[in-house]
Amino acid sequence: MAVSLPPSLGLSSAPEEIQHPHVKFSEWKFKLFRVRSFEKKSEEAQTEKKDSPEERPSLEQSPAVLDETGGQKPTLTQPALKAHPKFLKKSFDDGRARDKAIHQANLRHLCRICGISFKTDEHNRRYPVHGPVDGETQELLRKKERRVTSWPDLIAKVFRIDVKADVDSIHPTEFCHNCWNIMHRKFSSAPSEVYFPRNATMVWHPHTPSCDICHTAHRGLKRKSHQPNLQLSKKLKTVLDRARQARQHKRSAQTRINSKEVMKKITNCSKIHLSTKLLAVDLPVHLVKSISCQICEHILADPVETSCKHVFCRICILRCLKVMGSYCPSCQYPCFASDLESPVKSFLSILNSLTVKCPAKECKEEVSLEKYNHHVSSHKGSQETFVHINKGGRPRQHLLSLTRRAQKHRLRELKMQVKAFADKEEGGDVKSVCLTLFLLALRARNEHKQADELEAIMQGRGSGLQPAVCLAIRINTFLSCSQYHKMYRTVKAITGRQIFQPLHALRNAEKVLLPGYHPFEWQPPLKNVSSSTDVGIIDGLSGLTSSVDDYPVDTIAKRFRYDSALVSALMDMEEDILEGMRSQDLDDYLNGPFAVVVKESCDGMGDVSEKHGSGPAVPEKAVRFSFTIMRITIAQGSQNVKVFEEVKPNSELCCKPLCLMLADESDHETLTAILSPLIAEREAMKTSELMLEMGGILRNFKFIFRGTGYDEKLVREVEGLEASGSVYICTLCDATRLEASQNLVLHSITRNHTENLERYEVWRSNPYQESVEELRDRVKGVSAKPFIETVPSIDALHCDIGNAAEFYKIFQLEIGEVYKNPNASKEERKRWQATLDKHLRKKMNLKPIMRMNGNFARKLMTRETVEAVCELIPSEERHEALRELMDLYLKMKPVWRSTCPAKECPESLCQYSFNSQRFAELLSTKFKYRYEGKITNYFHKTLAHVPEIIERDGSIGAWASEGNESGNKLFRRFRKMNARQSKCYELEDVLKHHWLYTSKYLQKFMDAHNALKNSGFPRNSEASVGDTLGLENSLETQDSMEF
Repeated sequence: MAVSLPPSLGLSSAPEEIQHPHVKFSEWKFKLFRVRSFEKKSEEAQTEKKDSPEERPSLEQSPAVLDETGGQKPTLTQPALKAHPKFLKKSFDDGRARDKAIHQANLRHLCRICGISFKTDEHNRRYPVHGPVDGETQELLRKKERRVTSWPDLIAKVFRIDVKADVDSIHPTEFCHNCWNIMHRKFSSAPSEVYFPRNATMVWHPHTPSCDICHTAHRGLKRKSHQPNLQLSKKLKTVLDRARQARQHKRSAQTRINSKEVMKKITNCSKIHLSTKLLAVDLPVHLVKSISCQICEHILADPVETSCKHVFCRICILRCLKVMGSYCPSCQYPCFASDLESPVKSFLSILNSLTVKCPAKECKEEVSLEKYNHHVSSHKGSQETFVHINKGGRPRQHLLSLTRRAQKHRLRELKMQVKAFADKEEGGDVKSVCLTLFLLALRARNEHKQADELEAIMQGRGSGLQPAVCLAIRINTFLSCSQYHKMYRTVKAITGRQIFQPLHALRNAEKVLLPGYHPFEWQPPLKNVSSSTDVGIIDGLSGLTSSVDDYPVDTIAKRFRYDSALVSALMDMEEDILEGMRSQDLDDYLNGPFAVVVKESCDGMGDVSEKHGSGPAVPEKAVRFSFTIMRITIAQGSQNVKVFEEVKPNSELCCKPLCLMLADESDHETLTAILSPLIAEREAMKTSELMLEMGGILRNFKFIFRGTGYDEKLVREVEGLEASGSVYICTLCDATRLEASQNLVLHSITRNHTENLERYEVWRSNPYQESVEELRDRVKGVSAKPFIETVPSIDALHCDIGNAAEFYKIFQLEIGEVYKNPNASKEERKRWQATLDKHLRKKMNLKPIMRMNGNFARKLMTRETVEAVCELIPSEERHEALRELMDLYLKMKPVWRSTCPAKECPESLCQYSFNSQRFAELLSTKFKYRYEGKITNYFHKTLAHVPEIIERDGSIGAWASEGNESGNKLFRRFRKMNARQSKCYELEDVLKHHWLYTSKYLQKFMDAHNALKNSGFPRNSEASVGDTLGLENSLETQDSMEF
């Protein structure tokens, strides 16, 4: 049965692919209902036809109507289409749903931001409004150090459009490639000819019967397109194209002229700006255009430059941005008032040097633009009005760039108005009125974050801690990222205030303190070192060969570049250096040269494997190379003035880590390969000067490196000497063990790095064709190539540990009376050690240890320990010998342990030679059973070389490696804090946080906090700082319990 529906109930002509699925279901249901009703009526008609065949036509005959061509068009007459009212309402709802579906389909072809159809783009490029940014944009944002990762945030930042609350039935879900280019140009410095096609962003409304989107779309049957006329000549086509292009140019020019006229009406600056007709010299057109505003076409007054490099008058561009939207009037590029900057000084000087005519009728003088105001002020008596460009005769500066006095002068009238209002309405509270005005201005510009902070200050709640303070709290309490974030959310939820800063703010604060942030230059440039300054943490395996089989797979090393780390350390001490110059009555503008003395330390950290059941089967050993800036001096005449000196040179707070590696310090090849690039950088810096801007002045620094923070094992490793059990007992002189035991005191320092290199060449080439023993005696124990230059010195910490181990052995031998029976068995010696350990634990609370350490050595080397040991020795003569030996040692110890012995222990320093002679005499007489023909390494150095080193360096304790040793526990704590699956990233985080732990800038915050806590700082529930201190105190307690 052929059925056709009237237009009021018919289906839309929209394509099937854009119709809503419910629409098709309603069509099918409608057809089925109508067909069944028609069938019933046809049966009734047939029955009636039998009764009166002539009066009632059948259903098949009545709707058939013949057209002019003779064809039959099936149409339905009106009497047969009486539908139920309920069905008519339902069909009307279906029609509305179809219209909404068509409207939504039309939205899919439009850009969300500018409203342009995607058909204008040949490649049909489109991007989703919601979701993460694409790879190219993400890479650009990463280069610019932007944290935006999604399109809604990026659109809100560039176009000031909030798309997070969009509805699919009202707003398009994609944007065009032109808007994508605009966002790219916002963050890219590359030139690009893109423009925004509208003066304002699109405003989208819900669908209505008079919807602009749906009415502009094509409906109904398409007009038949005519076949192109192939006979049309090529010349006629060219004429038509040119005519079309001329019409387009004319239309665009007319639009541009209209927009310029509108902008001129907006600015209305003809009475305050000078016309270009007043120029005294007939300048070229292009030059006149470059010195005139592109809005008002007057001579530039207080010129500003946009981010797209167009120049306008400040008043003109600000008025246009306020009225016409945040876009450049010349190129339609997004532009905001905060992006405006002053042009370069060369352009301003050219502008001020222009000569203009005085507009006064009686005056015919020609003055420069810079002196125009001064000249116009002489015409005050005249009734005419003159154009004042700027006050002061120079380009009008921004309010914030003025001095305080100039700001008061410019805002004098406004201040009087505000004061009058405050006196009248607010009882004279000028401060509240100004803060409220500022708050309303921030709210009007949608800068709600700053408004919230200002409102918090107005209500006395504070705006929270600075990111640097939060970073200092996190580093010093060893909080991981998750722990800090949990604390941040908890405090914010409990107090309702953002006391702590989020993690991304802390990461921004880290960048300033880490190496690679500050620019610098070397004169002359460093050899074989890159000139780039933005170098952070790098891979320490760059010195290894390319073959994988040449080094262990588990070798991991991370380090800073040496010069970049020194620059960061100096900038961290900037306040201390400038304060030292003021305290010495030196001028702040002195640029040097400054001499910087650096102490280098390197030591193994032993087994650092994690003891939680899943660690490696073999011990995991690590090595750290660090440095300490000891002092900084500046040459003044014939003397050097000290502007900085490290007060605690053996503290872990001043020992800055430079390189961390998971390697064994005994592995000579790996150690050499990792440290060789670092040593090459150090050697290059010795012959060059650092040019660094400090305090706004470019200053130059020279560096002096002293490698003194090495224990004996590592000194022998890096200087190519034999192990400590060798015949050649000392790393400072050439004495053998037998010679040192026969002459305990009279020795001098003879070894140095240059001589060790020469001896290695002799050992390698054997020029005299000698035997192994003869060659070994000639090179004095040098058997490997030295690769790190060290200063011949004594490490005070390891000297104490070595001497304490020797005294511990003497106590055991005295208990067993070895001076009577030297041939004791091994079991007897073990029994003496057990007796000594048990007695020391009972009397001195000293627990037995497997290996001597610093804490045990400090407690062991006391007079109380000797008295406790004497209880186990029956002979009084041996008591006196032990007491005298300990007394002499305790008198000598402050000389090599103190930072400055000439000030701290001058008496012990004067008596050191006598005490060392007496100590050596006791060893060779009373304790001859142990020191006949042999002597320990540290006893030899203590007795023979301490006075010479003190005379050369002034101190031994200040140049010790104790600061590097104290960093071992920090390594374990930071490793626990930054536990990650990849050891490579874990080591990088440990190095970064260890460096931040030694920052003097962050230490000042913690010192202030500790001072407040120790002085009984009053706890106030309303003060955010009090809450922070209490919370941090609880964190410290919890952390110490875990450790």
